[in-house]
This record gives sequence, structure tokens and C-alpha cells, in this order.
Amino acid sequence: MIHDLRGPQGRPQRAAFIVAGLLAALGGLALWQGFALPDKGGYAGMGSGGLPKFVGAGLLALAAGHVWTGLRAQGPLPPRIQPAPVLWIVAGLLAQLLLLKPLGFTIASGLLFALTAAGLGRSLRITLPVGLALAFAIYAVFDQLLQLHLPAGWIETLVFGG
Repeated sequence: MIHDLRGPQGRPQRAAFIVAGLLAALGGLALWQGFALPDKGGYAGMGSGGLPKFVGAGLLALAAGHVWTGLRAQGPLPPRIQPAPVLWIVAGLLAQLLLLKPLGFTIASGLLFALTAAGLGRSLRITLPVGLALAFAIYAVFDQLLQLHLPAGWIETLVFGG
């Protein structure tokens, strides 16, 4: 019995090959940088280039898997990309990037949570207070328990002092 290696329309799926190419490029870059770092042995014989080499090899393995999947391509075609959810998530990332220093960790990360959840179809009325509460709890754990100081804004200063 001959197994068909083509997609539902009788051709390989291009998206899998595009992702495979990107993964292979990132994997090659990680390997190149891993081999470029001086290897001094470090703890247990593992030097500073060990992790980039490991990550690069993993990315190349994922790229090979995507090529295989693209050739096999069984099942339905992937859904069309919807720009609105992507824009919500990008807006959340930009909000955190721009607001982290001036407004602090709680507000910036709460907005990131809320806008990302909105991109996934959740209501901002629910996710904004939940995101702010979670971000504040995370700030409290890092600042008070672990003594690792995240950027503080007016909320953190009001509760924990300057």
C-alpha cells in the first residue's frame, strides 16, 4: 500500500515549510553562536556554549518535524489567520513595554494579561481586574518574599512604601 505524502489538495502545505525554514534559521544561528562561545568546561564539563548548542539542535529537530508534517499534511487545512486577536496581543505587549517604567509592574503586567485575554475572546471587564490582582500578587511575592525588586509604580509604592 502506497501512503500519500500530499496535503488535502494534493500538494504539500506551504505554512509548515515556512515555519520549518524559520526554525532552521534560528537553530542554525543558535548553533553558530554556541560554537563561537569559548568553551571553558564550567560546572560538570558544560561550558557557556552548551545551552545554545542544545537549543539549536532542538530547533533543527523541530524544523525537520515541520518538514515531515508538511509533506504528510493529513487532515483539514489550518484555519485562516484572524488579525484582531493578534492585534490585541501585540497591544498588550506594547502596553507593558511602554508602561513598565512609568506606571510600574502591576499596571503594565495587568494590562498585558487583560489585553492578551481579550485577544483570546475574554471580556476586559473580567480580565482587567483579574490581571491587576495577579500582577500585584506576583509583585508582592518577588518584592517581599524573594527580595527581587521589580519596577514599582504608584500602586506598589502606596502599599509597600518607597
